[in-house]
Amino acid sequence: MTADDSSERRVLDEMLCFSMYAASRATTQAYRRLLQPWGLTYPQYLVLVELWSRGPLSVRELGDDLALDSGTLSPLLRRMDAAGILTRRREQNDGRVVTVALTARGLALRNEMSSVPAELGRCMGVDLPAARAMVEDLRRLTDTVNRANLAAAS
Repeated sequence: MTADDSSERRVLDEMLCFSMYAASRATTQAYRRLLQPWGLTYPQYLVLVELWSRGPLSVRELGDDLALDSGTLSPLLRRMDAAGILTRRREQNDGRVVTVALTARGLALRNEMSSVPAELGRCMGVDLPAARAMVEDLRRLTDTVNRANLAAAS
């Protein structure tokens, strides 16, 4: 490496956190492009994926699953409800609990959008085994950081 080569390297380029941040932003931008035909955002797509796989959920469960607070999740769900993709219903036995369920339109989107995961995989240039390995590595990293944050808070 020459002196010129070392001066071109930025400290940011060596930081894991920055690399994860940049990868996340690039991925979100790819999703923005892929989801544009349906007028959906990436967080809305995540709501759909969770409801497709788990069925109706309370707003609290959905927020916990997606790591979104109610201030972020509620307006997002309101827009999806207005678009006819899902419904929000207060539980009769406990009015504080709101259950979110897909409409027929929301269910139909599963088939319409079935190519999105493969398109994203192509965009990333990552095959399924490599993607699964990255997911596992990132889960371990997230769990470790979350444990450290909990320990520091107590």
